[in-house]
Amino acid sequence: MKVAPSLLSCDFSKMGEEVIRIDKAGADLIHLDVMDGHFVPNLTIGPAVIKSIRSYTKLPFDVHLMIDDPIDYIDSFAEAGADIITFHIEARSDAAATIDKIKSRGILPGLVVKPNTPVEEIFPYLDQLYMVLIMTVEPGFGGQAFMENMMPKVTAVKEECQKRGLDVLVEVDGGISEKTVSAAAKAGVDICVSGTGVFKAKDTAEAIRVLRESDMV
Repeated sequence: MKVAPSLLSCDFSKMGEEVIRIDKAGADLIHLDVMDGHFVPNLTIGPAVIKSIRSYTKLPFDVHLMIDDPIDYIDSFAEAGADIITFHIEARSDAAATIDKIKSRGILPGLVVKPNTPVEEIFPYLDQLYMVLIMTVEPGFGGQAFMENMMPKVTAVKEECQKRGLDVLVEVDGGISEKTVSAAAKAGVDICVSGTGVFKAKDTAEAIRVLRESDMV
């Protein structure tokens, strides 16, 4: 399992240093939560902030757009240094057109589903995706409790991909820590996003190691 620490839980007053810290601690990707205050009830960062920290690491930037009209901002996030862009199936933008826009910029596309959205809604787009992100909390704020009852969605995506001969990664985001990651590992998750579980840990490198090796237990 790969580990993508979420900068939503970092010290925003020294983001560059925080990026360096998790890079040195062994992170595989860096997860960046973008919220517009409309699609979810919170405001976070935009392209300018992402661009400002891009030079601090060569790790892939995994940008999660929690915004109403993601298609309107693909160019901005591409220019800011995104490597992967995931957006919500529940957003207003046409999903197929948004995926095409992401791919036209040479970026890897992903679709996200909220807890109350049937995962089958993303199945028509699976053959166009690099990643499916399954939310294991209601999106909007960090530090929420992990929803283990979302794991059947992981299984469903894995089975559908296997049936169709697709190699699509499954990522989970929300409440992932050393106490909850085993459920994700058992379900076959490829990438786990962890904010509080990494940034608030006493030993960042050890926290990342425990998460990564959970699928070996």
